[in-house]
Amino acid sequence: MSKKALVRQPSPRLAEGLVTFLERGSVDVDLAVRQWKGYVDALGKAGWETIEVDPIESCPDGVFIEDTMVVFRNVAVIAHPGHPTRRAEVDAAEKAVAALGYSINHIREPGTLDGGDILKVGRRIYVGRGGRTNAEGVRQLRSFLEPLGARVTAVPLTKVLHLKSAVTALPDGTVIGYTPVVDDPSFFPRYIGMPEESGAHAVDLGAGRVLIAADCPKSAALIENLGYEVIAVDISEYQKLEGCVTCLSVRLRGLPS
Repeated sequence: MSKKALVRQPSPRLAEGLVTFLERGSVDVDLAVRQWKGYVDALGKAGWETIEVDPIESCPDGVFIEDTMVVFRNVAVIAHPGHPTRRAEVDAAEKAVAALGYSINHIREPGTLDGGDILKVGRRIYVGRGGRTNAEGVRQLRSFLEPLGARVTAVPLTKVLHLKSAVTALPDGTVIGYTPVVDDPSFFPRYIGMPEESGAHAVDLGAGRVLIAADCPKSAALIENLGYEVIAVDISEYQKLEGCVTCLSVRLRGLPS
């Protein structure tokens, strides 16, 4: 199976990125660039072809490219970000995914949706409803994806910026979360609480490998005890901006059919 990932280089203005639930801290942009390269290298070593979307220096949050779209089967639903300053990030990402052959749909006003609010577990698509994604955005996403076999479920979100700031999923579909910031774990049929907040953020790299941040050793050990190989990357500068390992790429598994 072809594995491609869209990525975008961080802006020189990264330190000006939005923060909602965290107190703003000092961001070392030079270190962030090195960490981004380390993240991209980790994807490449795991067999992913990375495709760089055109950089957008005027958008501090542009590196968080996951927020620009939701991809399911051969369809890319282009987001309408909930914060107006992020809407300029979308066009170049749309061009990149369209060039790969994906069918395009758009979330349109009055709907808002950020890709970071979407957790896909098989055909089930959980949508964080609360901050950047509104009810109309959920409705539009449902209209695009349920005809393709998806089951779209909205879940409450009040304690973190995006749904995938609270929960992600392991390759077997088990949802992992940091329970203090998960509004209602009962939404997920299989749920495991993680001992560190960043340990709830995982990317399935395929072949039993899971990418996580480097600052959650207890969570890494727990995931390894479940039979997975853990690949850890340092993303400290992005965490200061409420970013995590999922935010920095759009993973595309296989070409559209």
